Amino acid sequence: MNKEDKSAEGRQHVALPLKYRPMTFDDVVGQEHVVRTLKHAIESGRIANAYLFVGPRGIGKTTTSRIFAKALNCLTPNGAEPCGKCENCTQIAEGRSLDVMELDGASHNKVEDVRPIIEAVQFKPVASRFKIFIIDECHMLSTAAWNALLKTLEEPPPYVKFVFATTEGDKVLATIVSRCQRFDLRRIQTNQIVDRLTYICGKENVTADSDALLAIARGAEGGMRDALSSLDQLIAFKDGNITEEDALSVFGLVSRSELEGLAGAILKGDSASILKAVANFDSAGKNMRRLAGELMVHFRNLVVWQALGEKAGDTLEITSDQRKTLVEQAKICDSSRIFRIADKLAEMEDKLRYVLSVRTLIEMTLLRAGRIASVASIEELMKAVRALKASGGLPPSAPAVQPSAPAKSASPVAKPAAAPAPQPSAGTTATAEAKPETPSFDRQAILDDPRLNNILQSMPGTKIIDIKEK
Repeated sequence: MNKEDKSAEGRQHVALPLKYRPMTFDDVVGQEHVVRTLKHAIESGRIANAYLFVGPRGIGKTTTSRIFAKALNCLTPNGAEPCGKCENCTQIAEGRSLDVMELDGASHNKVEDVRPIIEAVQFKPVASRFKIFIIDECHMLSTAAWNALLKTLEEPPPYVKFVFATTEGDKVLATIVSRCQRFDLRRIQTNQIVDRLTYICGKENVTADSDALLAIARGAEGGMRDALSSLDQLIAFKDGNITEEDALSVFGLVSRSELEGLAGAILKGDSASILKAVANFDSAGKNMRRLAGELMVHFRNLVVWQALGEKAGDTLEITSDQRKTLVEQAKICDSSRIFRIADKLAEMEDKLRYVLSVRTLIEMTLLRAGRIASVASIEELMKAVRALKASGGLPPSAPAVQPSAPAKSASPVAKPAAAPAPQPSAGTTATAEAKPETPSFDRQAILDDPRLNNILQSMPGTKIIDIKEK
C-alpha cells in the first residue's frame, strides 16, 4: 500500500448516523421513559427474560438494545451505565461479541434461521454475565419461526436474555408480546433534534442557521437517523456553511417564516395574500401535501398555546422563534374559530389523497378557512343581539327610519281593528297547533345601534355582515 492509499484510508468518511450513534444511556435523545426504566431494572437486578422495543424508524430501537446489552455485560460499569471502554463493551459495539448475537428478522425469518439461537441457548456465555440475543425487525419472522422460539422464550436459562425491535408492534404474535416487557419508543421532538444537530455541527466545525437546522428536523419527522443523514448530505452539498434556503431547496419544504406568514394571512382573512403564497409555493416546487400537514400542526400549536400559555411546556415541540410567533398570532383570533379552521384543514388532508388538482383544493380550503377567521357567523350575531335585548338596550321591534320632524301629511287615518281569530266550535278539533311567533329584528335599527356595534367590534377580526329579515 503506497502513501496515497494510506492517506485516502485515513480520510475515509464515516457517516454521521454511525459516527454520532449513542454509546451510553445518557446519549440517547428523546426516550427518557425507556432509559429510566432500563437503568432502574439494572440497578435493582429486576431484569426480565425478554424485552420488546416498538417505534417508528430511526428513533433508537437497535441502539438502545445494544446499549442495554453493554450495560448488562460491562466489566467496569458506572452504576447502570456501560463504561464503553472494556473488552466486552468494545466487542459489542463492533458487533464481534461471542455472547451478544444479532439477527435481522427481515432477511432471516424462517425456522432454520432461528434454530442456531435455540441451540446456542444451551451453552453458557463465554466471557460475559449474560448471553443476549437481539432480533431486529422481528415482526418479519414467520409464524413457524415464532412457534419454534416460543418455549425457549417462555423458560430460558437465567443467563439468557432476548431483545426484540420492530416498527410494527401489532404484527408480533400476542403469545410473544405477553412474554416480553414492551417499550413504546416515541418520535423525537423537533426541538430536541435541533439541539442535537447544533451539537454535532459544533463538533464538525460546520456553520448552520438555526432555521436550517429546524428545516432538517421538520423533514426528519421525529427520526434522529434521518436528520443526521440529511445533515450529512447538506454538509457535502455546501461544504460547511448551511443556510435555510439550502435545506429547503434539497427537501422541498416551506420556510418557517413563510409558513407562519400564510397562517397569519388565514387568521386575518387576507384572501389575496393566501392565493399569492400558494401560487409561490407551487411554482417553487414545494411539497404541497407536506404544507397542508405543517399548517395543521401550526394551528394545533395555536390552540394549545391559547389553552395553556406559558404552561404548555413540552406539549409544544417548538423553538424560541416559533414561540414568539404563537404569542402574536394567538391574539388575532379566538380558539373556537381556530378549532373550525383546524377541522377544515383535517378535511383537506383526507381529500388530498384522492384529488388530482392539489393546488386548487388547497386554495379553496384556505380561502374558506380565512373566511371562518374573519367573518362573524349568524350564531355569533344573534347571540350578540339577544344579549343586547336582554340588557334592555334593544327594543323587540323598532322603526326602520326615525323621522327627525313630524311628517306634514293629512290627518291620520285610523286603522280598522283586526278581526278576532275564529274559535273552533265545540265539536271540532284543531288540526294544527299554534306556532310560536318568531321574534323579528329590524336590520337597519340593529346595525345603527352603537351598543351592538361595540359588542361586534370586541370580537377579534370580526366583520359586520348583513342580516336578512325573515
